[in-house]
Amino acid sequence: MGNRIAQITPSVTLEITARAKALKAKGSDVVNFAAGEPDFDTPDFIKDAAIKAIENGLTKYTPASGTSELKEAVCEKFAKDNGLSYKSGQVAIGCGAKHSLYNLFQALCEEGDEVILPSPYWLSYPEMIKLAGAKPVVAETDRKSFTMRPEDLNSRITRKTKAIIINSPSNPCGAVYSKDALQKIADIAVKHNISVVSDEIYEKLIYDGLRHVSIASLNDDIYGLTFVVNGVSKSYAMTGWRIGYVAGREDLIKGISALQSHSTSNPSSISQAAALAALKSDADTVVKMAQEFEKKRNIMIDELSGASGIDCIKPMGAFYCFANISGTGMDGLTFSKKLLDEKHVAVIPGAPFGMKNYIRLSFATSVEDIKRGAERIREWVKQ
Repeated sequence: MGNRIAQITPSVTLEITARAKALKAKGSDVVNFAAGEPDFDTPDFIKDAAIKAIENGLTKYTPASGTSELKEAVCEKFAKDNGLSYKSGQVAIGCGAKHSLYNLFQALCEEGDEVILPSPYWLSYPEMIKLAGAKPVVAETDRKSFTMRPEDLNSRITRKTKAIIINSPSNPCGAVYSKDALQKIADIAVKHNISVVSDEIYEKLIYDGLRHVSIASLNDDIYGLTFVVNGVSKSYAMTGWRIGYVAGREDLIKGISALQSHSTSNPSSISQAAALAALKSDADTVVKMAQEFEKKRNIMIDELSGASGIDCIKPMGAFYCFANISGTGMDGLTFSKKLLDEKHVAVIPGAPFGMKNYIRLSFATSVEDIKRGAERIREWVKQ
């Protein structure tokens, strides 16, 4: 095994998920709070577009970085939703936002570079950075908002710093960066000429009347330094379709396209046709889904409020609650394994996200399961 692969940390998420599935296969009543995808089905009009694409013979190769129609639709989406102006040559379509992020780090980073990421962070960021030959550098966040503080960001910058990651709304904690907070980060990035990787995959799932702001929209200087990553997986309940995209500086996008041409080639032609229909549609489906998630979030927060030793800050976006369980006397991994074995409730430990005394609970499930699972947790921590 090569050194790059040997340094990759195995997924604890997959381990917990596999144990939950094994219990369920044996007939156990498992409540699953581990899901990282919407519990809604893909809307019918999107399915119909995919079926039509098959019937019309759109089953061949497309350009490696995506069809021109889908790239144009992405550009229109950026202009409409984010106030961002991109040409199709500044966009590359990937096999999911995760794939787009992976390609971006490969194209952006050199051996020995450093990439700053706020903790808690999505668990794949450090591994992607390491696979690109760079070093992940963790910046602390405010423990009430889980957003990166300018002083912590400044203290992590060195001559090797290549990029800063922003994930808003955030996985695992649902943090949403305000325009003012983004402006402070943008000022630092521009001052030091550092690229920004803005992961906005959860942008449509935002609550309490908040508005998503893309850091690239603040001014021309930060626009030139930012790479915006997004996709259709979360907003349109299309996780399995595997369509994401990245937009930014044209020379890097060309590099990403070249890399993709020698790795995966093009994303699925059928999935691209489905994604085109999603991006061309009105927002009613997305708005309704976000409203349902907000209701489920409120229920989960209320249900967990009576759990001894568990402190859960209300998330402003995405579909996760990130709870501090240090009051129970256990770390997140011990808590997660014992909870699954003894109460058959699956949650994800916080260690892979950079926070060992936390757990992540997904409310992308039924209201009935939220109430049943929370009740089991309350009973269990009492013991």
